[in-house]
Amino acid sequence: MSQALHPMLNVAIIAARKAGSIINRASLDIDQLKVTTKSTNDFVTEVDQKAEQVVIETLLTAYPGHGILAEESGREHGAKNSEYVWIIDPLDGTTNFIHGLPFYAVSIALAYRDQVQQAVVYDPTRNDLFYASKGRGAFLNDKRLRVSKRTRMAESLIGTGFPFRKGDNFQRYVKMFTEVMQACAGVRRPGAAALDLCYVAAGYYDGFFETGLSPWDIAAASLMITEAGGLIGNFTGESDFMYQREVVAGNPKVYAQMVSILAPYTHVIKEGTAPVHSEGATLTPEEALIATQAAPPAAEPEKRKAVRIRKADLPDTQSPQDSARRTRPPRG
Repeated sequence: MSQALHPMLNVAIIAARKAGSIINRASLDIDQLKVTTKSTNDFVTEVDQKAEQVVIETLLTAYPGHGILAEESGREHGAKNSEYVWIIDPLDGTTNFIHGLPFYAVSIALAYRDQVQQAVVYDPTRNDLFYASKGRGAFLNDKRLRVSKRTRMAESLIGTGFPFRKGDNFQRYVKMFTEVMQACAGVRRPGAAALDLCYVAAGYYDGFFETGLSPWDIAAASLMITEAGGLIGNFTGESDFMYQREVVAGNPKVYAQMVSILAPYTHVIKEGTAPVHSEGATLTPEEALIATQAAPPAAEPEKRKAVRIRKADLPDTQSPQDSARRTRPPRG
């Protein structure tokens, strides 16, 4: 790499490549995999576990005082009260991997006081390394990333992911999918959200939306998008998305048009309305995640309302009025 990287980012890259090596070796003999079902259509393999183990060992060897939030082991490892937390998905796209479909990735993010500062998403099948440091841009290998420049939803290619777990509100998703599909040029669903979101940062997609995602699916790629000049938020356009199990992303103008479509379907638990502990404290991020999983389906929208778009941590080159003034285009 031609540029000097942040030391913490360097460690994350080393960890991601180690995990990628484990995944690539296992992909040569998929029939020998031991697959366990966590829940309906939600699988974990020994490769997920081994990859996660090597990532955690690499990170904690370098930074033993840091916390860990990982898909397979949760907060079992690392410091429990650190302001630094590594958010890890050792194999995003496990179902693809099990079937030999080469679209999956290792995702590692470092959050400091709940703000993602360093990010790596590694695609071992293509040896594609997406990485970003807050305020220093996003890159694919040595190439600087920028989101696409398309301005009309009708010309845009949109990525998504289908609900697949038992209890997911598939009918709600179908309504969203129908509206988005009729408004854009095409929709794609490869099956690994971390890579999908990186493809928004790279300009391959103009936008992306999905429900049911967890922090480890989106943390690293969210920094790629904002560092590439894009926007990411919940369905109402606000920056509270990490633990809300709904996300929309895109270049600023397409993002605004997607929010106008998706806002009526939001399932966000608002601050001040979430359940509280007996001591009166508000929910932790992890408890908010659980609460959104248990929340009832959103009511079917009656009509569209004006949407306020918030821009979080955008480059100075973005116009503060770009997103807020977008409205839904005519269906084409």
